[in-house]
Amino acid sequence: MINNRIIEITVGVFVFIALLCVGYLTIQLGQLRLLGDNYYTLKARFSSVAGLKEGNDIRIAGVKVGRVDKIVLNKEYFVSIVTLKLRDDIELCDDSLASIKTSGLIGDKYVSISPGGSGIILKPGDMIIETQSPLDFEELVSKYVFGGVEGKE
Repeated sequence: MINNRIIEITVGVFVFIALLCVGYLTIQLGQLRLLGDNYYTLKARFSSVAGLKEGNDIRIAGVKVGRVDKIVLNKEYFVSIVTLKLRDDIELCDDSLASIKTSGLIGDKYVSISPGGSGIILKPGDMIIETQSPLDFEELVSKYVFGGVEGKE
């Protein structure tokens, strides 16, 4: 009887520790912040966000400074509005350029930001107007194959 009780307590402690570990990993892998959020959001308007997903990196000079928080379609103008979650210590000017790039040849997409120099700092929730959509390789190949690309001679 006592041995069964010890086994039950041991199993219960083990299960409790396992649940704590799973909870910790869920929070870490999900990038969830429990105490305070050291980020702010900006928006950027793109004509196309092909391949970009929520959670992809935002980089300045190759250094990760945030992540893509949300991507929605503006039904009035049929453009994509990307919500960017940036670290609090990053200040961007209103003439900054946001472009969608690819890591390597077939890697994930990320948003690359080239900071501007106007001196007018964007506030949380403001829109980055200067954007550049990703290069669509399928469209380029299609133009080349079907004769849409004209060469200069």
